[in-house]
Amino acid sequence: MKRTRYLLAASLACIVAGSGAYLHLIQSPQSQDVAAPVEQKMASNDVAQAPSTVQAKKESESQKESLPQPQTQVQTDTQAGKPSQQTAAPSVAAAPPPAKPRVESLIASRDAPKAPPATASRAPMPGAPSEKYALRGRNDHMQSRAPSALLLSQVEVFRDQRERVPAASEPVGRDKFANAPENAFKVARDAPVSTFSIDVDTASYAFVRAQLNRNVLPPAASVRTEELINYFPYAYEAPASASEPFRADVAVFPNPWAEGRKLIRIGVKGYALQQTSRPRANLVFLIDTSGSMAPQNRLPLVKQSLAMLVTQLKPEDRIAIVTYAGNAGTALEPTSVSEKAKILGTIDRLEAGGSTAGAEGIRQAYALAEQNFDASGVNRVILATDGDFNVGITNKDELQGFVERQREKGIFLSVLGVGAGNYNDALAQNGNGVAAYIDTINEARKVLVEEASSTLFPIGKDVKIQVEFNPATVAEYRLIGYETRLLNRDDFSNDKVDAGDVGSGQTVTALYDIVPVDGPRVVDDLRYGAQAPASDSPSPAEYAFVKIRYKLPRSDQSVLVSTPVDRASEHGRFEDAPLDARFATSVAAFGEILRGGKHTGRFGYDDVLRIASAARGDDPYGYRSEFLQLVRAAKTASAMQPLRP
Repeated sequence: MKRTRYLLAASLACIVAGSGAYLHLIQSPQSQDVAAPVEQKMASNDVAQAPSTVQAKKESESQKESLPQPQTQVQTDTQAGKPSQQTAAPSVAAAPPPAKPRVESLIASRDAPKAPPATASRAPMPGAPSEKYALRGRNDHMQSRAPSALLLSQVEVFRDQRERVPAASEPVGRDKFANAPENAFKVARDAPVSTFSIDVDTASYAFVRAQLNRNVLPPAASVRTEELINYFPYAYEAPASASEPFRADVAVFPNPWAEGRKLIRIGVKGYALQQTSRPRANLVFLIDTSGSMAPQNRLPLVKQSLAMLVTQLKPEDRIAIVTYAGNAGTALEPTSVSEKAKILGTIDRLEAGGSTAGAEGIRQAYALAEQNFDASGVNRVILATDGDFNVGITNKDELQGFVERQREKGIFLSVLGVGAGNYNDALAQNGNGVAAYIDTINEARKVLVEEASSTLFPIGKDVKIQVEFNPATVAEYRLIGYETRLLNRDDFSNDKVDAGDVGSGQTVTALYDIVPVDGPRVVDDLRYGAQAPASDSPSPAEYAFVKIRYKLPRSDQSVLVSTPVDRASEHGRFEDAPLDARFATSVAAFGEILRGGKHTGRFGYDDVLRIASAARGDDPYGYRSEFLQLVRAAKTASAMQPLRP
């Protein structure tokens, strides 16, 4: 009996001693020192991943106070006019998620707090306990357990809560595209003339790329074949002077996806202005700061993109900034680029929130551009938006008319689209300027740095093309793409009819699919409409005759240039066609396949890869190599993105 009592007493003494040591441990400064480095590393990790330190701090505080939800990306600057270093050299691609913190190692080394092991901490997620709480284990009903077991159990709970936090995702199924049905074949004898407006927009290519990078095939309506073709620069012969800014380059060669048919390639190269001779720029940034612009690939990307553009301008250029969300306001009065810090600071302080009063913002932006109009310079409004115009517009046709009337005053509009899920490019298609889709910081660099001159400075406006086909050599023809740019025959010589603009050094390409008179017909002959060839029909040496009309930037009267498409421009084999013509053909085929392949038959992605690989040529920026990767991605992409709740 005495021995039993002795053992019980000894056991109780051990329990009391262990509990006292544990309470001393969790209350000691050393234990706090273990947690402090973790919190410091978490804070430093926020700085590394966020666009600015202030943004990271603001997001961290909001995450602790709210339930899990997509967070608004906001940047502020307490020092007015002081741009952040991240703005000067932006990077939109988020860093890969760091490894989970090795909390077990910290626990094991709690007796040596001055030399804790290196950790790769990550920012705390909404709804999860803090690292400090997990390390110190303030849970009264579990204090009787061993310290390491207590801490490890709470670490597992913390990890489980992290894994349950839903990731932010784009909305699905609300994109709108101002496209039209594919062009059909026309009988050359019945309708020998084809007329369309030049298009230098590239938004469709970037949107298609963004979808394929998500492993999803793009909606057919989002694919504009001409915008895919014109995304790439081509080495056409350049004009000699700005007084004659265009030169046409034509070629005829076999159609690789339809035996017996041929392709006519029409290439236009614009004169490249020298940096020292380009006109001054009067720019107004019109920035959508509504709530839908909050995600990282929207307003934060726009801010980085515009900051890059500012670095390309000359000190005598001027910039103003108008924002709109719920109501519109002027964030920056017209300011000389010599005050670059002030401009970048204003951009850096932009925040997202509210609904979208787009119409009022556009009116204010044009008012500022007109107020500071430079008769000898380029006056342009640059609209950056995800296209979600949901407040303030009762009649979109009225808004479009407003934009067109402003253009008559000499103020151009360019549109930078961002985001996916509710993208709306209707305004971009009627902007009389460049329409680009910015899906990555590399695309922003392409549009606003590498191609800044062509994006901002037109060398020709109201550029139209009219092609008359020779019924003696061409039975049928079809314009590939340009469905939203078609014009009436009499619009060609009417200088009051609006058309596209071509920027400094820009190239524009158009392809016609033709059926020679002895080729496989696509359209059946009419029973009662057959006509014998006229005795005075043009020489069969010509396939067609190309006419181009344009206006110089400060002129209201068009100039006509023309060139025949004859046998001298023909290549007997597709492999002998110019390299740029073959690559453009591969891009055209890719676009047609994405739209359903109605006119490409059995021609598939592997055929596109074969042609594009052989015609890649000089590719200093890697655009053509990237195209090959997109074609490969399309082979395995899903037909549709799954809807999310």
